[in-house]
Amino acid sequence: MIKDVLNKLGDWDRRDFLSFSAKAFLGVGLMPQFIRSSALAGASPSRRPSAKNVIYLYMAGGMSHIDTFDPKPNSDNQGPVETIKTNVDGIRISEYFPSLARQMDKVALIRSMTSTQGAHAEGNYFMHSSYVKRGTIVHPGLGSWITKMSGLRNNKLPGAVTVGGRSAAGAGGAGFFEARYAPLVIGNPEAGLQNSKMRKGVSEKEFQETLMLTESFDKAFHSKYNHRDVQAYTDMYDDAVKLMKSKDIKAFDLDLEPKELRESYGDNPFGQGCLLARRLVEHDVRFVEVGLGGWDTHSNNFETLTSKTAILDQALGALLPDLYRRGMLEETMVVLATEFGRTPEINQNDGRDHSPAAFSCLIAGGGVRGGQVYGKTDEHAKRVVENKVTPPDFNATIAYALGLPLEKEVFSANGRPFTVANKGIPVVDLFG
Repeated sequence: MIKDVLNKLGDWDRRDFLSFSAKAFLGVGLMPQFIRSSALAGASPSRRPSAKNVIYLYMAGGMSHIDTFDPKPNSDNQGPVETIKTNVDGIRISEYFPSLARQMDKVALIRSMTSTQGAHAEGNYFMHSSYVKRGTIVHPGLGSWITKMSGLRNNKLPGAVTVGGRSAAGAGGAGFFEARYAPLVIGNPEAGLQNSKMRKGVSEKEFQETLMLTESFDKAFHSKYNHRDVQAYTDMYDDAVKLMKSKDIKAFDLDLEPKELRESYGDNPFGQGCLLARRLVEHDVRFVEVGLGGWDTHSNNFETLTSKTAILDQALGALLPDLYRRGMLEETMVVLATEFGRTPEINQNDGRDHSPAAFSCLIAGGGVRGGQVYGKTDEHAKRVVENKVTPPDFNATIAYALGLPLEKEVFSANGRPFTVANKGIPVVDLFG
């Protein structure tokens, strides 16, 4: 009987059930490691990775789930936003996403995200790192974990790139890892890779002589201070020179794309950033994050969403079929994430406030089965009622697709052990 009950529960619900049962019948809390081992039983360590790289689209500010991917048309709090059909029977999303609606067969909607962090910096950090923000340590983001644990696929290009500026509060950076695992930050995707060409008037011979002279000056200092942070500067220069001389630097040049394709992504930094992300993963960059901010809609929620969702819909609606046509979607996981959702209640400023209790994310490609909805919120989109997914679980799902060892501990400088998704449980039901 208990086995039948467990089979009907999702990963998170099984853990809750086991923990509750142990407390109720034994009077003690069940050991967390036992619960984790039970939940990971379906995540075979011998499984081949289903994804090679990730395009991670981050909606900073807390995207309203009820107005985007978890609409509740029968709720008094739905507001003026209507729902539309998608190309998958039974799945409806906000009218703001007509292009994405035609690609829903490629997408898995996760409507049961939940977080403990209701402030922007803390929520952003938690979503990127799987760890609660502390003042004593900075945790690495997924891109740095990927580069650290599985290396480069193209040793001429960085393992991770962030397009549109660095995330706030250290989120998504190298954290306590060595500097060489930090993402390369690109501000303007249309400007190419800045400062990557040799200075005008400097010959190759002069350039090499300058490098040799610099190395000679630094040699004594490096010998005296043999520290990883000092070595990181040498590594940075070596990688920069390697990149400057690589033919793969053309991956950063959007002018090589047809005009019609560039226009299809949208004439804005986010749209062009998504196109750049496609070019970078095409050249074996493992992790590319593209940010779109401005989702903090405490006031004028519906007016703001009209413009924001138009940008997102056009870019994502172009990215997914572009990857598919090139045969890249199977090995490229496209992720859309945000730090939390927003309240179903509409406030006096025609806005919605922070709500970490429930929100939505989506995943496409990378072995994930499209055309599905995972998890459920109540009739007002206020609470998760089925298959809860936390940020660590979400990140564990991405790591699982990439074949990263979820149980492997990596130690910080002070000797503390950490894992890639902080013991999160991958949502294996999304695959296959």
